[in-house]
Amino acid sequence: MSTQNSSVSPVTPALTNGSGAAAILAAGIGSFTLAVLDIAGDKSTYVKSSLIFYKPTGPLSGVVIATVVVCLLTWILLELRWKKRTVALRRISTISLVLLATSLLLTFPPIVDLF
Repeated sequence: MSTQNSSVSPVTPALTNGSGAAAILAAGIGSFTLAVLDIAGDKSTYVKSSLIFYKPTGPLSGVVIATVVVCLLTWILLELRWKKRTVALRRISTISLVLLATSLLLTFPPIVDLF
């Protein structure tokens, strides 16, 4: 005699998007950081001299290293906070795309010259 319990259903784990959202937002923040540090390095002699980590490349070395550090730290912090959560991915993606578009605009010389 076989007994089947129809009220028992397999439990499927809920899918979360926090890890992906953390990576997306960290990329947007990283790209914006790159643009801001690039402008700051061009316009301020103090910032320019403080961003020289490797003399042959000049301030570009500091800009890239600082950007990578900001991006990774942001990603780690957001990952720790959001990894088991479901977040508003549409809002996160929109914010990231705005940051990316703004950073792209800030790399064009006519726009940079406005500062």
